[in-house]
Amino acid sequence: MAEPISAHAACAGFSQYAQLRVCDDTIFWLASHPETGSVALWQADHSGICRVNTGPGSIRSRLNGYGGGAYAVLPGRVVWVTEDQRVWQLNRVTGRRTLLVPEVDATWGGLVADPQHDRVLAVRERHEQQALMALEATGHVRVLHQGLDFYGAPAVSQDGSRVAWCSWQLPDMPWLQSTLWQATVTADGDVAGASGQSPPVSGSVQQPQFVGEHLWVISDHEGWWQPWRVTRRDGRDQWLKSTAPMLDHTNAPWQLGERHSCPLREGGWARVQYRQGIGELWLERAGQCQRVAEGWTDFRDLSPSADGLVCIGRAADRHDAVLKVCADSGSATILAGGQVPDRSIMAPVAPVAFVVDAEAPDTLPVQGFLYPPISASAAAPPVILIAHGGPTSAAYAVYNPQVQFWCQRGFAVAEVNYTGSTGAGRDFRLRLAGRWGEADARDMVRCADYLAAQGLVCADNVFIQGRSSGGFTALMAAVQTDRFKAVGSLFGVTDPLRLRAATHRFESGYLDWLLGNPQSNRARWQARTPALQADQISCPAIFFQGGKDAVVVPEQTRRMVAALQDRGQPVELHWYEDEGHGFQRAENQAHMLESLYRFYGSLVPDNPKIRQKDNEPAHKLS
Repeated sequence: MAEPISAHAACAGFSQYAQLRVCDDTIFWLASHPETGSVALWQADHSGICRVNTGPGSIRSRLNGYGGGAYAVLPGRVVWVTEDQRVWQLNRVTGRRTLLVPEVDATWGGLVADPQHDRVLAVRERHEQQALMALEATGHVRVLHQGLDFYGAPAVSQDGSRVAWCSWQLPDMPWLQSTLWQATVTADGDVAGASGQSPPVSGSVQQPQFVGEHLWVISDHEGWWQPWRVTRRDGRDQWLKSTAPMLDHTNAPWQLGERHSCPLREGGWARVQYRQGIGELWLERAGQCQRVAEGWTDFRDLSPSADGLVCIGRAADRHDAVLKVCADSGSATILAGGQVPDRSIMAPVAPVAFVVDAEAPDTLPVQGFLYPPISASAAAPPVILIAHGGPTSAAYAVYNPQVQFWCQRGFAVAEVNYTGSTGAGRDFRLRLAGRWGEADARDMVRCADYLAAQGLVCADNVFIQGRSSGGFTALMAAVQTDRFKAVGSLFGVTDPLRLRAATHRFESGYLDWLLGNPQSNRARWQARTPALQADQISCPAIFFQGGKDAVVVPEQTRRMVAALQDRGQPVELHWYEDEGHGFQRAENQAHMLESLYRFYGSLVPDNPKIRQKDNEPAHKLS
């Protein structure tokens, strides 16, 4: 008989793929090692799959705190950023590694190959100033453009004569308002004639790419992130809309260098569309559109190949994969990854999409995914509502063994795309402005009420939890209602004002957008500070905090826990001294999962799936 997945297996057996790149006929991608949290570079070609020998340590950009574009591949070499933010290169023929940029007072990201000049373009931040850079094979570093607050990953035309990038200025985030830039590359490799062009209406523009002489972008200035062709006529840039539907064709650019579309070599396009939280892959050729790879639910880093495209594919029932999609047949072939969970472990529960209708004129429908438990019981199960981080992000219907951990133990799990999430258009995303901790928290309660009214979950056994900003949403939902059995904060925000003072430059204006200026909106900030509203939380609470967290300062969590203890509220704090924001070590992730299970399980004693040995007092790390 199949057994439930263990906490350690749920955390240690899941490798995530990202940042796929193609050079000639070789495919490259990054894969995480869940046991250690390290990230390595892999490649696949006609001879098979192997790890690229980039030496010790992870490949990881820390630009803007979230990175992206941590490596680039040229015909003769690979260039990458290490955890200490130095830049290295590897000769693909000899295997010799050399330190390309030794400076340690800068962060790098958005690396893009410029093969016509045998160099890599990148974004550098040093002394809180960003610039668009060129890294020569000799180690020479050249500034191509500077003076803007933030630079997105550049795009280079096929002949190397043009370059384009996106930028944004403080206090904006890149998904609020950004500018498209274009420039000519001179014979000696500099850029000339750089000019910025905003969309016709205020909006967010991202992912520029050249197709022949044409420049394409994805912009949401008409309400959805859709593809546009930007062309110059009579000395002016014109934005020509594609025939793509009114859906988001990408998500929020937290990281640099993502690609949700690519041209096909035989003509036409491959594009991702998000519909009710599901990523769909569509091919457009000769005016005809065809959905392909329908068994997969999200696609990233699309790149053209000989007979179609390759990409990172994600699905609800298997691990991340490198996919090859044939343009003629629409079939998807797994080139790497994509493992189905071990047959000795219970089969994954498939997500069921749900939509909660608008309840008032000032609300919009809210979408989410319900994962029902594996249980023979006819009774409505307890449910864990999960608020995703971001908050300008989204929950996707992709395989997550930690969700399966709960379903295999009698709990349902509901992931909610609350107000402010991506994938539902610009209006839905921007409705969180000034309403963080109110609109999102209300949506979590709306979803709980809906699922209970449908008989899908037990109304008396609703738990809520979240990571980072999702922890803030969960805590604020617990402040606003007494209907939750318990609340879990996984390195969650408890004091937005202190976070505002400590956050990095990339998000320095984000909190003011979410809550308003703290001087002129003091009452709002106080009302949305869980640490000041602890007396309004009437359910047990459990907290997990890293001692080296630079985003949610650890003292925030200690103060919140103390406030709950002072009023006699049941509360647990689990402290991991060597962890930062988002735990890296599998053993700590497993301990967190086991602690949550014991904590929630003790509050549902009649749940037949909860075994006594799993319900022992939790061990607290200090």
